[in-house]
Amino acid sequence: MTHTVSIVFPFPTSRDAQIIAQTLAPEASQKIPKSSVNITVNGTLLTLKIGAEDVSSLRAACNSYLRWIQTAINVSNLV
Repeated sequence: MTHTVSIVFPFPTSRDAQIIAQTLAPEASQKIPKSSVNITVNGTLLTLKIGAEDVSSLRAACNSYLRWIQTAINVSNLV
């Protein structure tokens, strides 16, 4: 059984959403055991879809991506 989660992040501008998506792209392109990630941008919305074989892997992937998104936003705010 596959477990999935979709998280939608609204950003002030489509450029902000694109920047965060580009920041996450190298991580999303890596093959991670037991999980998969898809990142899409539609206007000002960034959608993060994570699938995993088990709940523990899903939780770990969610925690990682949420932390990376928060870090990218913090860095963006400093620049």
